[in-house]
Amino acid sequence: MKILFVFLASLICQIGWAKTYIRADAYVEVKSGKTVGNAIIVVEDGRIESTKGNLNDAGPDDEVIDLAGKTLMPGLFDMHVHLIGNKLLKGAARVQESDQLALLAGVENARKLLMAGVTTVRSLGSSSYGDIALRDGIKAGYVIGPRVFASGPALGITGGHCDNNWMPRERDIRNAGVANGPWEVAAKVRENIKFGSDVIKFCATGGVMSKGTKVGVQQYTLEEMQTLVSEAHRRGLIVAAHAHGTSGIKDAIRAGVDSVEHASYIDDEGIQLAVENGTYLSMDIYVTEYILGQGIADGIPEENIAKERTVGKIQRSNFTKAVEAGVKMVMGTDAGVYPGFADSPKQLSRMVKFGMTPAQALQAATINAATLLKKQDEMGSLEEGKLADIIAVAGNPLEDISLLEDVTFVMKEGRVYKR
Repeated sequence: MKILFVFLASLICQIGWAKTYIRADAYVEVKSGKTVGNAIIVVEDGRIESTKGNLNDAGPDDEVIDLAGKTLMPGLFDMHVHLIGNKLLKGAARVQESDQLALLAGVENARKLLMAGVTTVRSLGSSSYGDIALRDGIKAGYVIGPRVFASGPALGITGGHCDNNWMPRERDIRNAGVANGPWEVAAKVRENIKFGSDVIKFCATGGVMSKGTKVGVQQYTLEEMQTLVSEAHRRGLIVAAHAHGTSGIKDAIRAGVDSVEHASYIDDEGIQLAVENGTYLSMDIYVTEYILGQGIADGIPEENIAKERTVGKIQRSNFTKAVEAGVKMVMGTDAGVYPGFADSPKQLSRMVKFGMTPAQALQAATINAATLLKKQDEMGSLEEGKLADIIAVAGNPLEDISLLEDVTFVMKEGRVYKR
């Protein structure tokens, strides 16, 4: 019996997993911002076994994928999306959409992101816990989509950006994340964790797309933010703060948030605080083009479009200042505000247009994002032992970042979804 066991164990080790050899002209080493030529990446059991493969080692059961003329790189990360809901609905239809229909629409939104080369997303704000259900459905293999780090309902004050302000009092629907005062805020963080949140998102200031809020006005107090961040960090979750206004941005950073979303009116002091505290900024500078160019046709109210006319220009200017100061950046698009989830990679060319090098933009969309999620040892670059999230484009994205708007190959955890 012992001899048989040893024989079987040896046989299993010899058989192993079938491997996939991916051959391409080059791959991007995102940490150094350089390409490595004559790429042969070996994938086994969902992970990268080697970045220096040899096709002569391929066995009869192994697969060879020839991507001649292509450059490989890690799958993209979009650190600010809103997956749930049919984003083409207009006016009252948006309020009338059921949670069930919204989740079904989210399935298609997730598929579009994956096909665009986005293999990991951070879902920041859902009217219920639909993004958590979608995350779990993708994990279980019921549907396809990026790897999802989900927040569930975003926290905010009564009547704030994270509340539902569209209905009259007699028909009011209070958003699931509304919490006022330190004790309520702590309780809401605990509730979100109970129902599966990976990350906590809250609204520190007013916003562009909400009714009746002023973009620059702070909503949560510093004490409320500190309580929220402390509770989330104590439980091992990272925290994202929606913040356009100057004081709200700075208090969010002082409270210890991991990332600030939008950061439109960040000033020099805020930039310095972000540098000193290692706070990441996720500045969605592409979405302005949709709101101002297509917003009226898609039913966005004039109140919101008027706010964006001012915010967009200032945000782009401050993005440039933050990049020059060396603030840590991640790619976050706010996909869901604009309906074209497949357009997520367009953010990268705008990041380059307003001050980043192509290498910096790729880092923001890969290794920086993985580090923000505290998953840099698992993903975010093409290295041995990491998850095999691999995409390909025709040409060199370090020379032309817009190539990432036409991803031709997508692999997530060793499974090919597009080729």
